[in-house]
Amino acid sequence: QVQLVESGGGLVQAGGSLRLSCAASGLTFSSYTMGWFRQAPGKNREFVAGVSRDSGTTDYADSVKGRFTISRDNAKKTVYLQMNSLKPEDTAVYFCAASSLISSITTRIPQYNYWGQGTQVSVSS
Repeated sequence: QVQLVESGGGLVQAGGSLRLSCAASGLTFSSYTMGWFRQAPGKNREFVAGVSRDSGTTDYADSVKGRFTISRDNAKKTVYLQMNSLKPEDTAVYFCAASSLISSITTRIPQYNYWGQGTQVSVSS
Protein backbone atom coordinates (compact mmCIF):
# COMPACT_ATOMS: atom_id res chain seq x y z
CA GLN A 1 0.00 0.00 0.00
CA VAL A 2 0.96 3.62 -0.36
CA GLN A 3 2.94 5.11 2.49
CA LEU A 4 4.29 8.61 3.01
CA VAL A 5 6.58 8.89 6.02
CA GLU A 6 7.76 12.29 7.22
CA SER A 7 10.83 12.87 9.34
CA GLY A 8 13.06 15.71 10.45
CA GLY A 9 10.75 17.63 12.72
CA GLY A 10 11.77 18.88 16.13
CA LEU A 11 12.25 21.84 18.42
CA VAL A 12 14.33 24.77 17.20
CA GLN A 13 14.89 28.35 18.27
CA ALA A 14 13.58 31.24 16.19
CA GLY A 15 15.94 31.95 13.33
CA GLY A 16 17.04 28.34 13.11
CA SER A 17 16.62 25.78 10.37
CA LEU A 18 15.15 22.34 9.89
CA ARG A 19 14.97 20.00 6.92
CA LEU A 20 11.92 17.79 6.60
CA SER A 21 11.92 14.64 4.49
CA CYS A 22 9.05 12.57 3.20
CA ALA A 23 9.82 9.09 1.92
CA ALA A 24 7.23 7.52 -0.35
CA SER A 25 6.57 3.88 -1.10
CA GLY A 26 3.93 1.89 -2.93
CA LEU A 27 3.42 4.42 -5.69
CA THR A 28 5.05 5.61 -8.89
CA PHE A 29 6.54 8.64 -7.21
CA SER A 30 7.47 10.51 -10.39
CA SER A 31 3.81 10.51 -11.44
CA TYR A 32 2.70 12.52 -8.42
CA THR A 33 2.70 16.20 -7.67
CA MET A 34 3.96 16.58 -4.11
CA GLY A 35 3.01 19.09 -1.48
CA TRP A 36 3.73 20.08 2.09
CA PHE A 37 0.94 21.30 4.36
CA ARG A 38 0.84 22.29 8.01
CA GLN A 39 -1.72 22.48 10.76
CA ALA A 40 -1.31 24.52 13.90
CA PRO A 41 -3.43 23.84 17.00
CA GLY A 42 -6.94 25.17 16.54
CA LYS A 43 -6.34 26.11 12.92
CA ASN A 44 -7.16 24.59 9.55
CA ARG A 45 -4.61 22.68 7.55
CA GLU A 46 -2.91 25.00 5.09
CA PHE A 47 -0.75 24.70 2.00
CA VAL A 48 2.94 25.43 2.52
CA ALA A 49 4.73 24.40 -0.67
CA GLY A 50 4.36 22.23 -3.74
CA VAL A 51 6.58 20.78 -6.45
CA SER A 52 5.65 19.42 -9.84
CA ARG A 53 6.41 15.89 -11.01
CA ASP A 54 9.62 16.83 -12.75
CA SER A 55 10.69 19.53 -10.26
CA GLY A 56 10.22 22.09 -12.99
CA THR A 57 7.74 24.15 -11.00
CA THR A 58 7.44 25.05 -7.35
CA ASP A 59 4.93 27.13 -5.43
CA TYR A 60 4.89 28.54 -1.93
CA ALA A 61 2.51 30.13 0.50
CA ASP A 62 3.23 33.82 0.88
CA SER A 63 4.07 33.29 4.55
CA VAL A 64 7.07 31.06 3.72
CA LYS A 65 8.35 32.52 0.46
CA GLY A 66 12.06 33.27 0.64
CA ARG A 67 12.50 31.10 3.75
CA PHE A 68 11.38 27.60 2.72
CA THR A 69 12.52 25.52 -0.25
CA ILE A 70 10.80 22.40 -1.54
CA SER A 71 12.66 19.84 -3.61
CA ARG A 72 12.32 16.22 -4.63
CA ASP A 73 14.49 13.31 -5.66
CA ASN A 74 12.50 10.96 -7.84
CA ALA A 75 15.19 8.28 -7.73
CA LYS A 76 14.94 8.22 -3.94
CA LYS A 77 11.16 8.73 -3.92
CA THR A 78 11.63 11.52 -1.42
CA VAL A 79 10.44 15.10 -1.13
CA TYR A 80 12.16 17.63 1.10
CA LEU A 81 11.29 20.90 2.77
CA GLN A 82 14.22 23.06 3.79
CA MET A 83 13.03 25.57 6.36
CA ASN A 84 15.25 28.52 7.22
CA SER A 85 14.73 31.61 9.37
CA LEU A 86 12.05 29.81 11.31
CA LYS A 87 9.53 31.84 13.28
CA PRO A 88 7.31 30.85 16.23
CA GLU A 89 4.31 31.12 13.90
CA ASP A 90 5.77 28.24 11.85
CA THR A 91 4.99 25.92 14.75
CA ALA A 92 2.66 23.19 13.47
CA VAL A 93 2.39 19.59 12.43
CA TYR A 94 3.76 19.31 8.91
CA PHE A 95 2.29 16.82 6.46
CA CYS A 96 3.45 15.72 3.05
CA ALA A 97 0.88 14.81 0.43
CA ALA A 98 0.82 13.25 -3.02
CA SER A 99 -1.53 14.07 -5.87
CA SER A 100 -2.12 12.12 -9.05
CA LEU A 101 -5.37 13.97 -9.75
CA ILE A 102 -3.82 17.04 -11.24
CA SER A 103 -0.59 17.58 -13.14
CA SER A 104 0.06 21.09 -11.89
CA ILE A 105 0.70 22.16 -8.32
CA THR A 106 -2.48 22.52 -6.32
CA THR A 107 -3.10 24.12 -2.96
CA ARG A 108 -6.43 22.33 -2.55
CA ILE A 109 -6.48 19.57 0.04
CA PRO A 110 -9.14 17.40 -1.69
CA GLN A 111 -6.90 17.10 -4.75
CA TYR A 112 -4.28 15.14 -2.84
CA ASN A 113 -4.77 11.37 -2.82
CA TYR A 114 -2.36 10.37 -0.09
CA TRP A 115 -1.09 11.89 3.15
CA GLY A 116 1.63 11.19 5.63
CA GLN A 117 1.09 11.00 9.37
CA GLY A 118 2.78 14.32 10.05
CA THR A 119 5.84 15.53 11.92
CA GLN A 120 5.85 18.17 14.64
CA VAL A 121 7.83 21.37 14.17
CA SER A 122 8.09 23.64 17.19
CA VAL A 123 9.84 27.01 17.08
CA SER A 124 10.60 28.77 20.34
CA SER A 125 10.95 32.53 20.64
